[in-house]
Amino acid sequence: MILCAGESLIDMVPDDGAFRPLAGGSVYNTAIALGRLGEPTAYLWPISRDPFGEVLLRPLTDAGVNTDLCPRTDRLTTLALVTLTGGEARYSFYDEGSAGRMLSPADLPALPGGIEALFAGGISLVPDPCGAAIELLVERDGDRLPVMLDPNIRPFFITDPDAYRARLSRLIARADIVKLSGDDLEWLYPDLPPEAAARRVLAQGPRLVLQTGGAAGARAHWAGETVAAPAIRTTVADTIGAGDTFNAGVLASLRRQGVLSKAGLAAITADQIAAALTLGAQAAAITVSRPGANPPWAHEMTALSDERTGG
Repeated sequence: MILCAGESLIDMVPDDGAFRPLAGGSVYNTAIALGRLGEPTAYLWPISRDPFGEVLLRPLTDAGVNTDLCPRTDRLTTLALVTLTGGEARYSFYDEGSAGRMLSPADLPALPGGIEALFAGGISLVPDPCGAAIELLVERDGDRLPVMLDPNIRPFFITDPDAYRARLSRLIARADIVKLSGDDLEWLYPDLPPEAAARRVLAQGPRLVLQTGGAAGARAHWAGETVAAPAIRTTVADTIGAGDTFNAGVLASLRRQGVLSKAGLAAITADQIAAALTLGAQAAAITVSRPGANPPWAHEMTALSDERTGG
């Protein structure tokens, strides 16, 4: 299984002058997307016993995601108030003392033998104790498991930029794959153009640095020539969950190609990288075509592939 470790929360999404509660969270969305794509997936994050906790569990169960590693707690679920400007999502978080925020290093379980890769990221990397817990998980298990990291940087959520930069530097050095948006790269290296910033990240140790740019598509920086994949043209409802779904598509493709391992990533080819970027872009295109974080199911991906190939 691919283990996704990181935040789940309730997105309060604008809806006809009010707000509609939807299950979300960067890492949570990736777990849902992986499960819907038919990949064996597990999730690690505390789930509240409040009513929102059940809202979060239901999509995981429906997608076939294993939640055995999720501790239950009486602390409240994190809320994210979403505002949309031109389809672009912006967030305000209500997180202090929440179920996920209080995950501590001591709460980390031993991982079962069936875990073959680790995905982490999002706002779960920022505050403590949960940030320290995720960092310890990567440090503890990252030597034997391939690690994909997507920090999904939210500057307004970061109260100590220097400490967060130091944590990201440590995590990037341990990661095998790092995915960064244009906004992420600008925050990390404001004085560098995106390509140079991505190469700077690559020099810190990852095998792959994936650079996403919405309509500009995705690029992979690695030991060889840069690999690019165009975005899939579609009518955009909003961008909520787009990057999270892209991550799932990349991981699903790498696993299906048999290269989601330390050895596999060390010997990866440009064609294999291109296939992973393409599946990520295809999955993200379906997500952005409908409101909210609503990743595609496997049959929708098959239908999209048939449509594009004339099958």
